[in-house]
Amino acid sequence: MRTLNLGILAHVDAGKTSLTERLLHATGVIDTVGRVDNGTTQTDTLELERRRGITIRAAVASLPLVDPRSDEPVVVNIIDTPGHPDFIAEVERSLAVLDGAVLVVSAVEGVQAQTRVLWRALRRLRLPTLVFVNKLDRTGADYGTVVDRVAAALTPDIVPMGVARNEGTADVAFVAHGIDDPAFTATLVEVLSRHDDAVLAGFVHDDADLTGDRLISALAAQSRAALVHPVFGGSAARGVGIDAITAGIVGLLPISAPRPDGPPEGMVFKVERDPGGERVAYVRLFSGELRVRDRLRLPRDGDSPGQRVTALEVFAGGPAAPTPSMVAGQIGRVRGLTDVRIGDVFGEVADGRRPTARFDPPTLEAVVVPEDYRLMGALRVALDQLAEQDPLIGLRQDDVRRELSITLYGEVQKEVVRDTLRDDFGVRVRFRDTTSICVERVRGTGSAYEVIGTASNPFNATVGLRVEPAPDGSGVHFGLDVELGSLPSAFMTAIEETVHRTLAEGLSGWQVPDCRVTLTHSGYWPRQSRRGGTFDHRISSTATDFRDLTPLVLMTALRRAGTVVHEPVHRFRLDAPLDALGVLLATLAELRAAPEPASASGDRCTFEGTIPAAAVHRLRQRLPGLTGGEAVLETAFERYAPVTGPPPTRPRTDRNPLDRREYLLHVADRF
Repeated sequence: MRTLNLGILAHVDAGKTSLTERLLHATGVIDTVGRVDNGTTQTDTLELERRRGITIRAAVASLPLVDPRSDEPVVVNIIDTPGHPDFIAEVERSLAVLDGAVLVVSAVEGVQAQTRVLWRALRRLRLPTLVFVNKLDRTGADYGTVVDRVAAALTPDIVPMGVARNEGTADVAFVAHGIDDPAFTATLVEVLSRHDDAVLAGFVHDDADLTGDRLISALAAQSRAALVHPVFGGSAARGVGIDAITAGIVGLLPISAPRPDGPPEGMVFKVERDPGGERVAYVRLFSGELRVRDRLRLPRDGDSPGQRVTALEVFAGGPAAPTPSMVAGQIGRVRGLTDVRIGDVFGEVADGRRPTARFDPPTLEAVVVPEDYRLMGALRVALDQLAEQDPLIGLRQDDVRRELSITLYGEVQKEVVRDTLRDDFGVRVRFRDTTSICVERVRGTGSAYEVIGTASNPFNATVGLRVEPAPDGSGVHFGLDVELGSLPSAFMTAIEETVHRTLAEGLSGWQVPDCRVTLTHSGYWPRQSRRGGTFDHRISSTATDFRDLTPLVLMTALRRAGTVVHEPVHRFRLDAPLDALGVLLATLAELRAAPEPASASGDRCTFEGTIPAAAVHRLRQRLPGLTGGEAVLETAFERYAPVTGPPPTRPRTDRNPLDRREYLLHVADRF
């Protein structure tokens, strides 16, 4: 069976879930079209999604179609992704397993902030994409204006596939262009010739071979190559334009033929737990065949034979159904992988052949505490399970203050986490104020070492480290200035692992993401025994000695090198009424934003600039009052910039190796 794995993407409320429902209904998968507002859709299955009317977790639905090129049946697996920017991580994981996408744009609101973010990701992945202008029945809908805006704001390489009639009414219709339409033919030639000189030459020389069928074939080829993007229109709520977009999906996007030969290669893009608590992995298989009882070696399995698949369910033109095997191109649910995580790959995919969308990292953090402190353990277990479903929910535990912190994209995500903990886990929580997640950059070079057997060093280990700056984004690199065999490999591994763990909290408590750390001194005492042959750790080195000493040496070296705290900065684009320009500029100055010169058009003004991430939420809250609700704000993470003024600090959750006396008290039980 041939397959097409299709993503439906959009800014929140543009109607992507409604489009999914209508496609399922049109192909006979469901008898009744569900409504987002009523919580009856097939893909918004979480109670919280139904209650809020938004998609929070990516969901898979499957429908049967026929490939017009071969009249063969095709299974289209639709992945309905969240539209709210707070859940962009869910979209990121889904894009890596898609063959094509439909980007839904509202016919009233047009290209919105999240639309731009999604489009940039689609282009980075060169993912074939159709555009569907939805909600043509709403008052104020304007298909032509939105098409022009898509061309101006996203890409000029678009082909409108029809025209809208009776926009803004219940009688709206989308009329597809015929190939004998001269205006449509001219548009095809103009757009296709940008990427195919033969089309341009045929048009110039009035080549009789440049028929309508040839132009449609060229359109399909360029669409499947992500060079050109056909634009459709309609109303998902009323079923208008569904036939046209359905034909476009199977006629203009790439379809995969099964390739069962070779070892299985695939990627896990979603993990959930069934009512019994068992992990269920959603897997896209890129090549080979996966069978029940096969073993999959995941990244953490090392030299073990891997984890055994106990059951498979494949999406094949309806709900997922049990099957003894799945083949390349299919999406299925896999059971038995007890240690599986989102983003895991198996087979040659582990070599990094599949690109990722590289969305912005979360830049906010909030402390979450249970209303009943007796439930702290239950809260930790619950957050661990949420982190399984969303790896970008980073957890940070402070045992001294009995606090847990989580990383976030925004306030809506925080509310969803709160409601999920209450509804699914029975733990009521409260959040402290959301703060920005800063980082520390190494300023210079610093070195330190401690020698085994000296009075000041209570550990049976010699460790010397040098810390130096590294380019932004390069990560932490651990190197050696000692002979490779100077330490047993277990001790060397203990030092390297501890270096990475310790740099999670720098001098001010923030992560040090980019630096070079070099081991400059090493030494140990071989395994020794007292009389009688029993091992005595007091006169022998262990890996624990190196794990305990490394933080002291590393933080001393880091203090000598110095760090600078950097805060996350977003780039913003603000479109607002011209008469609000003065008050907006004053507000931006108050929020430490750096706006660039504005451009005016009629009674509107537009300007861009940068703003600290910590101020974005406050700006969003104040804009409606400053502009009468007429402002449109787009923001995206741009970089980390040095903090002006006193650097913010974050309470430490480690044993504070910056304070030698305090640190040694914490590890006193070792002596």
